[in-house]
Amino acid sequence: MSELSYWLIRCGNQVLIAVDEQGREAFPKASHEDFRDFDQALQIGHWNGTVCYAVETQEIPQHIMGELRPVRSLYSSAGPEIFALAGRGTQLIDWQKNHRFCGHCGTPTVMKKTEMALECPACRLVAYPRISPAVMVLIERGDELMLARSPHFRPGVFSALAGFVEPGETLEQCAVREVREEVGLEINNLRYYTSQSWPFPNSLMIAFFADYAGGEITPDPSEIEAAGWFARDALPTLPDHVSIARQLIDASCRLHTAQRMYTAQ
Repeated sequence: MSELSYWLIRCGNQVLIAVDEQGREAFPKASHEDFRDFDQALQIGHWNGTVCYAVETQEIPQHIMGELRPVRSLYSSAGPEIFALAGRGTQLIDWQKNHRFCGHCGTPTVMKKTEMALECPACRLVAYPRISPAVMVLIERGDELMLARSPHFRPGVFSALAGFVEPGETLEQCAVREVREEVGLEINNLRYYTSQSWPFPNSLMIAFFADYAGGEITPDPSEIEAAGWFARDALPTLPDHVSIARQLIDASCRLHTAQRMYTAQ
């Protein structure tokens, strides 16, 4: 039997999570011989110093123990490192499935040996893993934050605004356009906060603070169910801590509190 490696095993759009020797949630260990389609497996990085592969299967070998879990649940239960690796693995599995054939001439693609890319052996078209950049904007006005909710959110949840970057746009132009389109407001003084890979399915979220510069809230009914100004000490139900939206809102509240304490000194 070959050496054991860690495996991200996806089955039915969930991933198999085991418990390691220290009682922590981790990817299960397996060998190459455990999978019929090992030639389709993707090396996605390392976990605890050991190589980690990703593979999708319809039937998990009986001797590989674990529990199937949604990727999103791993952030709170297994930690951000496993969540990030699982997100990378599932995105690459989807990319591999969606580019089995050349989009130009229809020839079956092959994996390049020198980089993470699928190449057409006939016309040489190269398909790289897809990443969709999206801008998130938290609008501040004194002690208030502008929050909105999509009809797709859980009941009662409000969040910052977000939208995908269009061809030819800068991140800053996207932020201004999305805010204007979704709630009819103008913004200025954009400040970058942080970014987050969001594998649902393949987004890269880029988060900004922005100042209110004018206008009345006028929600676009096709995207926004409700929107309004909320005092930082009376916020509505917010997104889960795993999301960059929640991290952005929490950071705004911390910074505002620190500024008030500094001013009061």
